[in-house]
Amino acid sequence: MKGVAITGMGIISAIGNSVEENYVSLVNNKMGISEIENISTIHAAVIKVGEIKKSNQVLAKELHLTEDNNFSRTAMLGAIAAKQAIQNAGITSINEYKTGLISATSVGGMDMTERYYYDYFEKPETVKYISCHDGGDISNKIADELGLIGMVTTISTACSSAANAIMFGARLIQSGKLDRVIVGGTDALSKFTINGFKTLMILSDGYNKPFDNERKGLNLGEAAAYLVLESDAIVAKENKKVLARVTGYGNANDAFHQTASSENGDGAFLAMEKAFQVANLKPEQIDYINVHGTATPNNDLSEGRAIVRVFGEKNIPDFSSTKPFTGHTLAAAAAIEAVYSVLAIQHNVVFPNLNFKTPMEEFNMIPQTKLIHKNIDHVLSNSFGFGGNCSTLIFSRN
Repeated sequence: MKGVAITGMGIISAIGNSVEENYVSLVNNKMGISEIENISTIHAAVIKVGEIKKSNQVLAKELHLTEDNNFSRTAMLGAIAAKQAIQNAGITSINEYKTGLISATSVGGMDMTERYYYDYFEKPETVKYISCHDGGDISNKIADELGLIGMVTTISTACSSAANAIMFGARLIQSGKLDRVIVGGTDALSKFTINGFKTLMILSDGYNKPFDNERKGLNLGEAAAYLVLESDAIVAKENKKVLARVTGYGNANDAFHQTASSENGDGAFLAMEKAFQVANLKPEQIDYINVHGTATPNNDLSEGRAIVRVFGEKNIPDFSSTKPFTGHTLAAAAAIEAVYSVLAIQHNVVFPNLNFKTPMEEFNMIPQTKLIHKNIDHVLSNSFGFGGNCSTLIFSRN
């Protein structure tokens, strides 16, 4: 299948404030994992995270927000990335066509809730900050910043959220419901997520190292990324440059455990199989896999077994996890990795899986540890979330 055109991208992460900065960091092995600076927490010196080194005040200034705004950090990151995507796509009149926004988040406005929770009943002026807690508020704020008056909806399927946003957007265009959709996700670091993942005992005390036999867990991160999907009719009418295409997608559910994936990767296997069916591609046509690769004992074993089931142990394409660069950015993960997948196609590169040393005992899978240049026509990107939410996307050259 020809797929849906990607005509614009925007991103802000721990390794860069734009698509260009992210790419430079990826090809120069520049990690964004560091100690916590923007959040007051007892874990600041204990764990490392992929933190964007900009305060809320700086972000608000970049968006020209008034001092009495009630934007959460998640909303500000999302608005910045979405605006970049619109600009990159050369869109000057956002409502000219049937346009929608599908935004993913899991953290929502938790950073504001945490800050004002204890003042809520005594100080009525803090109510506006509590009301920005839910994920829908994030999407509405981003739409307002873009001037969008079309369809706006929010997806929250844990760490596969943005993959499902991209998938939904592609389907809306293919069905003719919309002509253009801004898709992606945004999540900021918060005490809630730091404490929650600490309780689950899946945070690393150092740098995460996906698919390494000695892996200890993940580094949390924060980021936002959005892509502009447009119909071929718009592309032809406006003679637009197509960065890449969304050609395949699939989602499934392990139905196994609240936070763990099944040992054989049943959900991941089914999601990849569905994506191949939609794209009308065979596994041997994939040039690069951007794996979910969280570096937790459970995820890498489950995902690895699913990949072996799909490709065969001797036919696995070059693969790597980019989470050692950015940390695991939860609902934004699939969106930033979609940007990285498109960059891989544009520049014909496979990004390195940093920090890897020792192959896993369970199978013969060794990620690409150095930047390599090769022809990239098709990239498969995996994203798996709590609750068994498994999603796979395939991006292809135009």
